[in-house]
Amino acid sequence: MLRFLGENILSVNQLDRESIEHIFAVAKRMEPYAKKQKRTKVLEGAILANLFFEPSTRTRVSFGTAFNLLGGLVRETTGMQSSALAKGESLYDTARVISAYADAVAMRHPDAGSVAEFATGCSVPVLNGGDGPNEHPTQALLDLLTIDRELNRFGQKIDGMHIALVGDLKYGRTVHSLSKLLCHYKDVRFTMVAPDGLQMPQTILDSVSDAGHRIVLADKMEGNLAADIVYQTRIQEERFPSQEEANKYRGGFRISQSIYNAHCKPSSVLMHPLPRDSRSDANELDNDLNANDNLAIFRQVQNGVLIRMALFALTLGVENQVEKYETTVPWFSRKRED
Repeated sequence: MLRFLGENILSVNQLDRESIEHIFAVAKRMEPYAKKQKRTKVLEGAILANLFFEPSTRTRVSFGTAFNLLGGLVRETTGMQSSALAKGESLYDTARVISAYADAVAMRHPDAGSVAEFATGCSVPVLNGGDGPNEHPTQALLDLLTIDRELNRFGQKIDGMHIALVGDLKYGRTVHSLSKLLCHYKDVRFTMVAPDGLQMPQTILDSVSDAGHRIVLADKMEGNLAADIVYQTRIQEERFPSQEEANKYRGGFRISQSIYNAHCKPSSVLMHPLPRDSRSDANELDNDLNANDNLAIFRQVQNGVLIRMALFALTLGVENQVEKYETTVPWFSRKRED
């Protein structure tokens, strides 16, 4: 199992099933704080450097919220042009500087391998918030936690489940990392639904196959969505060589309530890493699904805070001290009513 204390979390390749289950156990203990039933000051005085050199809403705010909920402070840099990287500073030098200011770093960067390169110069734990088309380990963990919890509603487990991955599987780093994590489970059936030009990379398919899982490749949704989990991805237009090429695929894999009724099981859980592209020419997950109890996209968001709280607690070595620093919540919060 991963040691966690002082470690960087850069890739799902660092994790085994025991590590995953340990993270989930710590995440469960974070729920009272995320729901504002209690608060903790276990990281009071600690500083997170939230470095996001690529656009982000959920991941950036989620990392900051997670650190704040543990009592810590957050300092942010957003966009390449607002950092010294725009002046030619190397990732190594930036890391050495940031290490002098912060106790932990969450980082997103558009280039594959960039966060790992940054970590070589950093003396505090670095958590990968996405490095280009490569990996997104914390998203994969929150997705897996969501899958586990959603399947539990129907008396099912991850072992033996059927998952349909839909959309841009070539550039979608979330499905790459999630597929790798699922290799630690047993007898998972994968249906990869994507056009030929956006199908899952062969290296990921090989990893899934080598783990003993079944794979079906498909280029249409009809007849391929009757899965326990239907995980749709956005067309990653920012990673295409041209906007024109990205436009060829936009709107090709829309799911509405009528499509759900026709092609999914009544218990099929709908997931998406967000943002869902709601523009009229894309409309990936139609708004008419918002009333569907099996639309889990906003529960994914909540689980993301839990996972990131757990990882901060583990890498900074306070996972067993959180309750010791509890205090009450004096303000009104609707979260406590959920």
